[in-house]
Amino acid sequence: MVPSPAVRIAHTADLTPAERARIRDLLDAAFEGDFADEDWEHALGGVHALIRDADGLLIAHGSVVQRQVRHADRSYRAGYVEGVAVRADRRREGLGHRVMAALERVIDAAYDFGALSASDAGAALYAARGWRVWPGRLGALGPDGPVALPEEEGSTYVRPTAGHSLPDPAHPLSFDWRNGDLL
Repeated sequence: MVPSPAVRIAHTADLTPAERARIRDLLDAAFEGDFADEDWEHALGGVHALIRDADGLLIAHGSVVQRQVRHADRSYRAGYVEGVAVRADRRREGLGHRVMAALERVIDAAYDFGALSASDAGAALYAARGWRVWPGRLGALGPDGPVALPEEEGSTYVRPTAGHSLPDPAHPLSFDWRNGDLL
């Protein structure tokens, strides 16, 4: 039996320029050209989970970055999952689950809750791991004030961390502002 490839956890600061380039190449291929420069920026500055094959080629990636989220009268630290991808020829081997398990350990240890925006293709993975669609309203804190994000409702998932419960969906989650896709 061939052993499963190891999951490496590394902060963006610990990745070499060549490693960052290989991650970007994987994401560009996995998202079939629908991975913008802003999406790349969103995936940086946090902790990455990387899986390489026996030849050292990158086959899976995901990262978690900190987002500030306002809810009712409180600000939360959310571990926001970005850039989850598995090389096309290695899908359906459980690599996405292994990447998510590593990221969830980081979220559980460092954040109030986890959040992510799921593509149609990725939604089943997150649901299978216990992530739930946020049932309330969503928004962002823009340069000119709050911005509603109704188009993100139904595709934004959340996950409580140990010792924390999810915020009350009667109040919207308002994420910090960023360039490109807000969620």
